[in-house]
Amino acid sequence: MTARTIRIGAGAGFSGDRIEPALELVEHGTLDYLAFECLAERTIALAQAVRRTNPDAGFDPLLEDRMRAVLPAAHARGVRIVTNMGAANPIGAARLVTRIAHELGLTGLRTAAVTGDDVLDIIRAGDFPLIDRPGRSGDLGDAIVSANAYLGAGGIVEALAGGADVVITGRVGDPALFLGPLIHEFGWAMDDWERLGRGTVVGHLLECAGQVTGGYFADPGIKDVPDLARLGFPFADVSDDGSAVLGKVDGSGGCLTCATCKEQLLYEILDPAGYLQADVVADFTGVSFELTAPDRVHVRGGTGRPRPDTVKVSIGYEDGFVGEGQISYAGPGAVARGQLALDVVRERLRMTGVPISDLRCELIGLNAIDRTGQSDGPEPREVRVRVAGRTPTRAAAERIGAEVEALYTNGPFGGGGAVSSVREVLAVASTLLDRTQIVPSVQYEVA
Repeated sequence: MTARTIRIGAGAGFSGDRIEPALELVEHGTLDYLAFECLAERTIALAQAVRRTNPDAGFDPLLEDRMRAVLPAAHARGVRIVTNMGAANPIGAARLVTRIAHELGLTGLRTAAVTGDDVLDIIRAGDFPLIDRPGRSGDLGDAIVSANAYLGAGGIVEALAGGADVVITGRVGDPALFLGPLIHEFGWAMDDWERLGRGTVVGHLLECAGQVTGGYFADPGIKDVPDLARLGFPFADVSDDGSAVLGKVDGSGGCLTCATCKEQLLYEILDPAGYLQADVVADFTGVSFELTAPDRVHVRGGTGRPRPDTVKVSIGYEDGFVGEGQISYAGPGAVARGQLALDVVRERLRMTGVPISDLRCELIGLNAIDRTGQSDGPEPREVRVRVAGRTPTRAAAERIGAEVEALYTNGPFGGGGAVSSVREVLAVASTLLDRTQIVPSVQYEVA
């Protein structure tokens, strides 16, 4: 490794992640950067739906809590923050951070909003094939709620070069949140495919935060993880050549090993030899791990090839409703009564002509996850009936819960605790867009 390294910490792996490990990293991790990765596939569509009712909203709901927790310590220590918590409204998020900085007395804090990922108008005006649903057109009409392209690291690099202490994006590739600071600090060329590929390896290992320190790894008796309730989030000391040493704050919970790194490396990728990102096609096949000390793993290898000519666009669209009803049965014969309840509701929905495209009838505690319903021992003494189905209208969805509730007096004896719900479905599909149609831009706010 070269003498100079950049230390980047992972402050979150999803929107609802814990805040305490991020603060621990800022206060005790001697960081240069802290990245919060908070956007799942559907998150930005949900945020766009919120913004339709409140134009000032549409960013991560925990943005304020996270910033109030970490900004004072980060500002005092010179830790720069990069996050995709802007979701559907990066500019609004940047303004909120500036207001928080004012309230906390953090003068001079410079926040940048990276925009350009919102390509809703382009998608609505065209007819783009859906890559995850072969043969189906992307012309979803008025059902489309959002369309966001996966930007690369370019906007983040520009914002950091412009002096931003906090960089807030909408949709970007997850590894780009970590790759951007590396490009900025080391001056990597945007066509240095080997370094960009290695930087993507590091970003991919860090992007899910606590997963690589044992959170998604734990399996009692097989893969034991100590002090999981105090799980520490990871950081990486990255060198100019793209190699890195992963670690966590000493004394924090969890574990960081070659095994946890290997599992995370393969998490949510299709082709390890061709991991498509907006900045590079990363090749993970040459990556190696070496445990150099407790909770310290040296990461070497990886490379890349020229970036694709197209970028992925995630389309969020309205796709009907899901109606659900639940009720419990307990005591001797609970399974048989629960199964009879399912049979009754299934037949009632057929008799009354409720239009359902996908119906799930299950006994929680017996076959809700393991669909075989097989058990190694005696039958459970209680089960919870669950009936859920997708419908084109809210009224049809409400009928599902109503039929379950009717089991109180029209089904097997002993049912209790009936509940019902209806939710609108925001589905996600993907298409590809020529990268020349996407123009990232950066806007600054200063406290």
